[in-house]
Order: sequence, then structure tokens, then C-alpha cells
Amino acid sequence: MIVVTGATGGLGGATVEHLLARIPADRIGVSVRDTAKARHFADRGVRVRQGSYEDPAALRDSFAGAEQVLVVSGNDPSADMVGLHRNAIEAAVAAGARRIVYTSQQGAVPGNPYRPSDIHIATEALLDDSEVAWTALRNGAYGPLDQVLGPWQRTGVIARPGDGPVPYTDRADIAEATAIILAGDRSFDGPVTLTAPSAVTLDDLAEIASDLTGRPVERVVLDDEQWVAEQLTTGVPEQIARLMLTWYQAARAGCFAEADPLLAELLGRSPRSATDRLAAHLAA
Repeated sequence: MIVVTGATGGLGGATVEHLLARIPADRIGVSVRDTAKARHFADRGVRVRQGSYEDPAALRDSFAGAEQVLVVSGNDPSADMVGLHRNAIEAAVAAGARRIVYTSQQGAVPGNPYRPSDIHIATEALLDDSEVAWTALRNGAYGPLDQVLGPWQRTGVIARPGDGPVPYTDRADIAEATAIILAGDRSFDGPVTLTAPSAVTLDDLAEIASDLTGRPVERVVLDDEQWVAEQLTTGVPEQIARLMLTWYQAARAGCFAEADPLLAELLGRSPRSATDRLAAHLAA
């Protein structure tokens, strides 16, 4: 059995859908906070159990019988995410899982200024100490491009801090590759990196957006503090704005610059590029 956490979220839910296309439903379990939200999986034969990282006993029950557990990383900046991930790892070990697969982040290495990197580094260390086989999926940035670019369609301007090359990756491709790894016969030990085929900068994306729309889209580089101040005026809490600023700082330090071919190898096709994603967004 493969048990997936966070199965009512975007990445976890899409991973379960891809697993259903590859293995029988009775070999799939999900561990979710609210079982009612996973009824669509239960109706298709997936085992649904309540479990949250805050409740180790419930986690152990939800992981019972699992050969593999997919631990989807949390993203609450106010929570002790390393401690919560520790709960999930210990519950998987206690339940007898033979492998833990964890959704990490590209560039999760010491020195990366992006603050969540520290959480992933610490969690990977916990996995390494767990005495269970583990895989850390160091996924490329897969959030919506509008979060990265801002209201460029309205303003004609991409106004963001200085950045660097990033292989912006499609979440759907990540979910499919995750299911392939979980359901396949090939073992991946330790960290592996899953990214789009090429890294691009915001200057590149402005040029791509200009070509796709047929109108000029300008890239404006904002001073870090100016950008934080502008975020505050739109209602973004300062803690969140400064956390996101570290992402731009990491990008311009080259922490996300390297694209990796593994995602394409797993999918058997070229992953969607930033150009593909922008074109699809505009078409929609």
C-alpha cells in the first residue's frame, strides 16, 4: 500500500489521481485532516483515514499497512514545520513503512537564503537518521506564475525585486512524476531534483509575455525594501513579504539556476515550460 498525506491539497490530490491510473485503488491510502473532503477518493475504493501532523497517534493509524508513505511538506510559516515533519516520519517508521517519500524543494542546501530551505534541509536530515529508505523530491518552484509575475496583464509591467534563473515547473508534471516514482520499480535513494527543462529569469518571462500577447511587457527591478513596502500597502503581512523576499534573493544568488533532466526522463516527454504555461493561461 502507498499512503499519501495532504491528499485534499493540490499536489497530493493530483498525485493520487495519477496513482489511480497506475495501480489498483485498494493499494492506495490517504491521510487527511477532513475525511469528508476525500469522499471522492473513498467512492473509488481508496482507503481514507483521518490524520494530521499534529496528531501522531492518528498518523500511525492512517499509515498502518503502508509500504510507502508520501509526506507532503507543510507550508505554515508560523508552525514548527520541522517538528511536524518529524511526527510524520516517526509515525511512518512506527507503522512499518519501508520507504518515505518527502516533497522537498530545489536548492535545499546550506547557504540558500530562502527560509523554507532550512525546513527542508532539517527534514532531510531527519529522514537520513530514520533508518528507513527515503527519497526527497527536490521540486522546482511550481506555484502559479501569476504569483511570481504579479498583475502584469493589467499593468504591462513585471515589477519585482532582482531575480535569477529559475526552472518554473508545472505542478501537474510534478504530481505525475511523483506517482511514477511511488508506483514504479525503480528506487531513488536520497534527494532527487525534479524541474522544468530550462531556467528563465523575469526578464525572459517579460519577453515571452510580450511575444505571446503582441504588446510590450516591461520588466522593472524594484529595490528589495521598496518591494516589501509595496507588499505591505496591499495588505500582505510583513512576515510573509520578507519571507518571499528571500526567494528572490535566493534566485539571484543562483540557488535555483540548474534545471534537471530527471523529470523529463520520468514522464517520457518534455515537461511543460514557462512559455507553455503562460500560453495556456492566456488561452484560458
